[in-house]
Amino acid sequence: MRWQGQRIDETDALALPGMENRTGFLRTVTTPEFAGMTFHEVLAKSALNHVPGPSKMPFDWTVNPYRGCSHACVYCVSPDTLILCGDGRQRPLRDLDVGDEIYGTEINGAYRRYVRTRIQAKWATRKQAYRITLADGTKLIASGDHRFLTDRGWKHVTNAEQGQRPHLTTNNRLMGFGTGVVDAPNRDGESFRLGYLSGMIRGDGMVFRRAYDDGKRVRKMNMFRLALADAEALERSRLFLDKEGVEVRERAFAAETPTRRAMNAIHTGVAHSVDRIESIATGSLPSDHEWCAGFLSGAFDAEGSCSRGVLRIANKDPEFLDLLSTAMTAWQIPHVIEPPRPNEVRSARVVGGLPMRQRFFAVTQPAISRKLDIEGTAVKTVADLRVVSIEPLHREQDLLDITTGTGDFIANGVISHNCFARGTHTYLDLDAGRDFDSQIVVKVNVVETLEKELRRGSWKHETVALGTNTDPYQRAEGRYRLMPGIIRALADSGTPFSVLTKGTLIRRDIPVLVEAAARVPVDVQLSIAMFDETLREAIEHGAPSTQARLDTVRALSDAGFRVGVFLMPILPHLTDSVDAIDGALRRIKESGADHVIYGALHLRAGVKPWFLQWLSEYRPDLMSSYRVLYPGSAAEATKDYRAWLARRVRPLIRLHGLEALHSDDRPARGSRTAPARAVRTPEPSSTLF
Repeated sequence: MRWQGQRIDETDALALPGMENRTGFLRTVTTPEFAGMTFHEVLAKSALNHVPGPSKMPFDWTVNPYRGCSHACVYCVSPDTLILCGDGRQRPLRDLDVGDEIYGTEINGAYRRYVRTRIQAKWATRKQAYRITLADGTKLIASGDHRFLTDRGWKHVTNAEQGQRPHLTTNNRLMGFGTGVVDAPNRDGESFRLGYLSGMIRGDGMVFRRAYDDGKRVRKMNMFRLALADAEALERSRLFLDKEGVEVRERAFAAETPTRRAMNAIHTGVAHSVDRIESIATGSLPSDHEWCAGFLSGAFDAEGSCSRGVLRIANKDPEFLDLLSTAMTAWQIPHVIEPPRPNEVRSARVVGGLPMRQRFFAVTQPAISRKLDIEGTAVKTVADLRVVSIEPLHREQDLLDITTGTGDFIANGVISHNCFARGTHTYLDLDAGRDFDSQIVVKVNVVETLEKELRRGSWKHETVALGTNTDPYQRAEGRYRLMPGIIRALADSGTPFSVLTKGTLIRRDIPVLVEAAARVPVDVQLSIAMFDETLREAIEHGAPSTQARLDTVRALSDAGFRVGVFLMPILPHLTDSVDAIDGALRRIKESGADHVIYGALHLRAGVKPWFLQWLSEYRPDLMSSYRVLYPGSAAEATKDYRAWLARRVRPLIRLHGLEALHSDDRPARGSRTAPARAVRTPEPSSTLF
């Protein structure tokens, strides 16, 4: 064993949550039995972590004795907020992480312009928060110290407690495009789907019918074809048609040339399928707002363009143009129908600048990401972004912030400055890749700190989740033995808890868990995603084998626990076949499990590059498929794939006599009365890296 010292900079202030500065750092340890691992032992100021709200998590409190994970798996997690991503789509910050591409701004020439940048750090803080309401309906929640760009420069949300600083007042005008008030349509609903197919097929599809006499009899030919250069729109069309009972095939349509991209086509020659396609295209009419949004989305993917600040959808058909105008009017998107060109093509053009283009994209959610590009667009505020009110919220809130390459980012459509730049790993110069696997922060005093917090009169004995960020029974626990003390502290205080792990080390603590379960509700779940040992070794090379984890399920079940198994993540084209899922469920049932929680692979933006790098080396033939299933910076697989997966998995789970819970089946947060099996800790086990 050797001990390594580390010099601590006195200038470091904000570090990991619960450790306000680095004075809590004790020492760095390396040992022969953990070759390649480094443990950074620290004294935590707090043990109970409050989940930022509102959140989709079914719990409010967590305890994480470790940061980083010695399983060396490709699993990780990230919390919540909202920013404009590099593909032009707005996503909550909980789906983003370090390394993700987003939009910031830079001054170039006479104008500040939107440019792509990357998240360099991300962290949480807890502060007094304020709600800022703008005249167009945009709402922002931020701390008083946060700064937004106005037409008079950067301003904090509130004045300083002592002295003066530039701060927002009513009628200050923020810079950006805002979000207004848009109730986004349900892209997975039937009306949106029919509208999308109508717009796409009318815009770019071809239906061909002909009767011909071959000398023996008159034959009828029926043919449908849709050829596109963008795989995202072609895949959405294929999936939407599949939901309408129309099966199509895909083939290469046109090879790439120096002036034209390659094109693929979906097609069918089945008469009843062509009939259904034709009825969708011409018989489907504006029935509601969802249909109108879908029609605009399909029409834009088929015939639309957005370049140099102009969004147009072009077509010759007067009826098609009338439908465009009707749909835009229904969603209050200002537009004009331009005069015909010499070839008789006319265009519906959206007016109102970037705010209205962003409104169009928020409503229509088009499939093609490249058309959403705003790189280089000048920041010119057209929307009414005057500050109407600034209201203090009555309690402190958990807030998130990021550091970017440009020093700013787009939050709810307005330009927001970086603040309090201290990532949770950068205080030890750690990153989210290799360092996460090999540099483990250990809160050596977590048991004593937790006992003090649980004795507070304000503690309401809400459910505490263990294993939400990193695995509490990772290999490091064999050295530090923190979990027995954590379990006893929770049970002694009357606090119910859940444990999620892939570590077989939990068997060591079965007697402690049994004792705790006699006093408080205890929920235990094992994460077992890979049942092919070759694949498991490639992805989870530091974690226990599949059989060892199944044996752990048996041991826990024999001890009286109703054990759940997280069959997550299910990897598209790798572990989603009927044989793979059926074999996994058979072994899970034989191990004595009570229920199964399943879900598709979830790729947080910060870990997405790591996984895709691994995939490019392990299965390069799947790269194109994964780009379609996880377009742009999307963390989740497409909704259609997840629905397809549910239709495949649920009957098999029932067949094996297990109860099925999907990763979206979420009980109320903090519930103590929900059945133990329903308490879950979702994303960490479905997220690679």
